[in-house]
Amino acid sequence: MARYTGSSCKLCRREGTKLFLKGSRCNSEKCAFEKRPFIPGEHGNSRGFRKRMSDYGVHLREKQKVRRTYGVLEKQFRKYFKMAAKKSGVTGENLLQILETRLDNIVYRMGFAPSRKSARQIICHGHILVNQRKVDIPSFNVRAEDEILIKEKSRQMLLIQEAMEASTEVDSIDWFKVDKDKFKGQIISIPTREQIQLDTDESLIVEYYSK
Repeated sequence: MARYTGSSCKLCRREGTKLFLKGSRCNSEKCAFEKRPFIPGEHGNSRGFRKRMSDYGVHLREKQKVRRTYGVLEKQFRKYFKMAAKKSGVTGENLLQILETRLDNIVYRMGFAPSRKSARQIICHGHILVNQRKVDIPSFNVRAEDEILIKEKSRQMLLIQEAMEASTEVDSIDWFKVDKDKFKGQIISIPTREQIQLDTDESLIVEYYSK
């Protein structure tokens, strides 16, 4: 399985915004983006290095920001875009719904993992059940009424325990519900664009792939 193995913090610096790829570290004093809020590289902090981006550059950066936020490689992201374009409705919203309903994102959103990267690790190691069946594919797309459960033998894992204690955004999301005492969550409905907590202009991504 192909995956990005470079520095997560460099991705945030390159996109000029926090992508929250390293869990609680992103909100601490150790956050590299807070220490060096400029793009990585030899000339990243040089005066005048940041020049006005072309229209193509604006579209590219928006696409890269969303792709890197969800931890998806280019080939799979393009596949998701083609899927979104074939569905009825608004292509940009369809794309975000596909990304948002990936199992690794759901595990992260429900507070069972400190980051999407950690969520992928938890899933691949077989700690997650979907409708009482083990699913070890991070890209698995959940559907409305699906139940996500931490395996009973996995509930004492320090990573999961700490993530659940630190999770504060779960109550602000209304398209799924979480019962922390039972280590489970349930999808109420597929999220609308208004329910997806992501600061992006998805129309720029549609324009990028439409050229």
